Amino acid sequence: MILRGIRAFTDYEYELQMALMNRKLEPDVETVFLMPALANTYVSSRLVREIFQHGGSVRDLVPKLVEERLHQKVFQNKS
Repeated sequence: MILRGIRAFTDYEYELQMALMNRKLEPDVETVFLMPALANTYVSSRLVREIFQHGGSVRDLVPKLVEERLHQKVFQNKS
């Protein structure tokens, strides 16, 4: 099973193409689409990375574990 998040119609078009190709390549794999809560529909990994890289807070955008991993990744790259 593959879990994918869909925020907008444009995400659906891309994800549908991927799901259909995955089904063609591996018929036993199912793709399940999840819809976000309304408060998170505008959040994307690209935006989170950009905000974080420019020193902005992502505390209200991602779980605490994700924020910690972002800090670890930045710290490792500076070493």
